[in-house]
Amino acid sequence: MLVAALVFGGFGRAIQVSDFVAYAMILWVGALILISFGWKQGWQFWPSVLHLVYMLPLPGVLYYGLSTYLQGISSQLGVYFLQLLGVAVYLDGNIIDLGVYKLHVAEACSGLRYLFPILSFSYIFAVLYRGPIWHKAVLLVSAAPITVLMNSVRIAIIGVFVENSGLEHVEGLTHFLEGWVIFITCVVLLFLLARIMLLLHPSKMGLMEALDLEFDGLFPQAKRIGLIQPSAALIGTTLLICGAATASQIIPPRPLEIVDRQPFVLFPSEVGDWNVGAQQRLESSVEKTLAADDYISTSLTKASTVAPVEFFVAWYKDQTRGGTHSPTICLPGGGWEISDFRRKRVLENFDGAEPFSLNRVIIQKGLQRMIVYYWYDQQGERTPSSLWSKVTMTWLKLTKGRGDGALVRLITPIMPNESDTAADARLQDGLQSVIGTLPRYLPGN
Repeated sequence: MLVAALVFGGFGRAIQVSDFVAYAMILWVGALILISFGWKQGWQFWPSVLHLVYMLPLPGVLYYGLSTYLQGISSQLGVYFLQLLGVAVYLDGNIIDLGVYKLHVAEACSGLRYLFPILSFSYIFAVLYRGPIWHKAVLLVSAAPITVLMNSVRIAIIGVFVENSGLEHVEGLTHFLEGWVIFITCVVLLFLLARIMLLLHPSKMGLMEALDLEFDGLFPQAKRIGLIQPSAALIGTTLLICGAATASQIIPPRPLEIVDRQPFVLFPSEVGDWNVGAQQRLESSVEKTLAADDYISTSLTKASTVAPVEFFVAWYKDQTRGGTHSPTICLPGGGWEISDFRRKRVLENFDGAEPFSLNRVIIQKGLQRMIVYYWYDQQGERTPSSLWSKVTMTWLKLTKGRGDGALVRLITPIMPNESDTAADARLQDGLQSVIGTLPRYLPGN
């Protein structure tokens, strides 16, 4: 386990992905405990080692997916509470429309920043709790609904303040303190839940007794660490770790390979039969969330078509420090619903481009409907899968030292009385016009 941890951590350092190093640290701690105490005694420490999982960041794909899901639940419950309070409100995606003001339930308000600390707290709570196993399970699982519920209450409170006093009362320090109030309330509710369950326990224990918070004799127990006897395993472990630490400092990290590419500002004004509109700048908040090193957002128009094709590409020079977000995560936040999602194989040989697969998504908001094509470009490797995109990126970072990649997206509206097939044909025509130009801006292998 120790060797596996060092290899895994070294691999993470070699490709400069800090998440891998953090995962390796948990294996490393577990290995040290087993080597120090032996398997029989060391195994008893597994709850403490497992608790270290809560310090890890979620993988980006899972984080943004979960964050968007929690944003949706928080928005809906927040609007429900506002309606109970008699506030006229309308929900459009994650936008809470109060008439004069509009509140955006942002990623930071999704509840994730409360959920992980509360889950960590409830895990310790369940480990220390001396009630039945099903009590422990309830305490652990209840952290998620308590957090989402109280975060929705927080959003409703903010909505009431905005309705009566304006936006200035929920910005800055006030917004931050309101968050801490909700966090402490979640902890109090967790204690309250444990107290209620103890009322159903036949022994009628008190809360402090049930939590096993007895500290008498702690210092003598801690001194027992001195009873650990030197052994070949401990000495070998020490030498191995010292050697690995020395090597990590002597061996310089692999520098990021700089690629030669053209910036999107040089994108041509015409591609095939299509005219390329002026490049549009995104809102500063969107740019900050996107965190792309270069991007293009423009419209493709053609005289013979009834609607334009929106063309967007976000390029990252190092995806290990921020990467592509799936449109299926971002679009629902603007009120769009996904009515159809499938993989589409592009078989035509577009300007020398090899056949590849992409995601074809139909989204709708009210009576508006649009078709979306998108895929991930990993140094010339095109894939519709965000997970496989990350796997490819990791492999290319290890073998070639490059971490660059991009998200490519094309959207066209489905006009009234227009068939999906006709809109699809327009989108494919737009795709054919740009696919041959992209390698200058998204360099391949």
